[in-house]
Amino acid sequence: MRADPTDIGRCVLLQLEPHEDARGGFLKLFRRDEFAELGLDPTVAEVFWSTSRRGVVRGLHFQAPPHDHAKTVAVVSGAIYDVVVDLRLASPTYGRSVAFTLEAGDGRALHVPTGCAHGFQALTDDATVLYLVGTEHAPSHDAGIRWDSVEGWPISPAVVSDRDAAFPALSDFTSPFLEPADA
Repeated sequence: MRADPTDIGRCVLLQLEPHEDARGGFLKLFRRDEFAELGLDPTVAEVFWSTSRRGVVRGLHFQAPPHDHAKTVAVVSGAIYDVVVDLRLASPTYGRSVAFTLEAGDGRALHVPTGCAHGFQALTDDATVLYLVGTEHAPSHDAGIRWDSVEGWPISPAVVSDRDAAFPALSDFTSPFLEPADA
């Protein structure tokens, strides 16, 4: 596994090592010790699986302190346009976003550090996304910023949930992430 830095500190694009043989493919997404060696948060408290149709936008989500967490995202089927926004006030990249196209079988995953919002748009009708998160879901601390706070979504949104559409825009948002980002 290799962790390639992005323009947002501690947000890395993971290059995984796929293995192929006559039976098919095999890919190791997570090994606690390797995450720790790479300086990534190795805590996994829950694993989520979502499915989306082409054009669906999910996000931009995060959990507020003290239930904030790092998240590792991988695509199991289809393809997504994956977006991360830095919400850490002390970060030199506060308010900036990065985006990547992730596809099933491309040998990549995205590690999103605590203090960042995350969302994606399904690019295919069969987009299935796996998330490893570092804390258990705390509904009272579940929050987000509106998806259209970030420009560049590749296709017109087909579906955005009422909840996601009601999040504040980044420009109207007061971040709860006050700690230094050690970007």
